[in-house]
Amino acid sequence: MTDPLPSPAPLDDLAAFREVAAARLASFERVAVPDAPGLRRAGVVLCAVEHEGVPSVILIKRAYRGRNAGQWGLPGGRLEEGETAQAAALRELHEEIGLSAGPADVLGPLDDFPAASGFAITPVVAVLADPGPLLPSPDEVHSVHHVSLRRLAADDTPRWVPQADGGSLLQMRLGPDWAVHAPTGAMLWQFREVVLLGRAARVADFVQPDWTRH
Repeated sequence: MTDPLPSPAPLDDLAAFREVAAARLASFERVAVPDAPGLRRAGVVLCAVEHEGVPSVILIKRAYRGRNAGQWGLPGGRLEEGETAQAAALRELHEEIGLSAGPADVLGPLDDFPAASGFAITPVVAVLADPGPLLPSPDEVHSVHHVSLRRLAADDTPRWVPQADGGSLLQMRLGPDWAVHAPTGAMLWQFREVVLLGRAARVADFVQPDWTRH
């Protein structure tokens, strides 16, 4: 049964969102990808902030060079030696866009996503009440964007595109000419379902476009 979202406060007020999100993540039983030969790990942040008076999540378009050139993503990156996924995600948040977050800002993780690129990606949800100015690294980030919680929760945001093999490809339609696919789209979709709408959802089997393998 769906856990009704108290309306409208958690989608329109960052403090109210934090309270609801923390409770839902505390009861969420996440699925972790087990270690395996050749598996690499990464951490990313679903970072909620207030943008122009509206609670929003930060997305980036990666620089047009290196891994994932020009793709939509969440701030984050691969783990360094001895680092946890949460520590890596918060470190990369600062390195990529200049925002500082600590453990107290993190509400909890969602499921690991087994990316076709060979990475297991751990998304952590964080809320920054006073994030400070964005300082994107030009070496890693082409541009920074905000998507409102209401846009993520809207009925017409997820779109399922039939594939020749009988499966469906998720597109998170965040704006005109703005569609985000798995892996990032899958993590946004689980965030939407579990954290915003209070519904059970898994994403490990979501179809990933071929161009996300690089």
